[in-house]
Amino acid sequence: MPKIGIEPLRRQQLIDATLQSIETHGFQGTTIITISKLAGMSSGIISHYFGSKQGLIEAAVRHLLEQLKLGLMEQLEANPNASHHDRLKMVVKTNFNYFQKSSPATHTWLCFWAQAAHDPELARLQTVNSKRLQSNLLYSFKHLISDPSIANRAARMTAAMIDGFWLRCTLSLQSAEAYKDAEQMCAEFIDLQIQRFGKQHALEKLC
Repeated sequence: MPKIGIEPLRRQQLIDATLQSIETHGFQGTTIITISKLAGMSSGIISHYFGSKQGLIEAAVRHLLEQLKLGLMEQLEANPNASHHDRLKMVVKTNFNYFQKSSPATHTWLCFWAQAAHDPELARLQTVNSKRLQSNLLYSFKHLISDPSIANRAARMTAAMIDGFWLRCTLSLQSAEAYKDAEQMCAEFIDLQIQRFGKQHALEKLC
């Protein structure tokens, strides 16, 4: 009889090994062999749990997406009375947290974005990622800005700033301070949108 919980553990070990392999070898250089060696498991285990290398890579990307989701949920649970203004700052913070700027995560995200242009399933996951970020931002902007079109525009621009600053910091191999500075600039942009277009009660809270 198999041990209870061994399958989720092995799946996570293989996902972690995939992130490490992509960090070292890139998408193209990552193979079932490189992953299995890092995980200390037979290549047959990968086929058993994920079907193929592609299935495992997709699982690794979904893991990164799940970490973003959990990161925001943890902040919201720790701050149940957070305002919508605070919630916007939490969305920004989640995208610049330690895990998302760790080396395995950054290498996988960069490879993922490049490969998504040629892989329909990865492109679908990228669409999910983009829509989730914009939706999280728009949810709070709609409570702070009366005009729906302006709220939507503010969410789109903030999402673009988050992605752009994260990409710039990652590609230039900048320090943790640079990521923190990028996070702060995104937060300041949110404040500017609320100051310019926000409802009266939202403006009062900023003063």
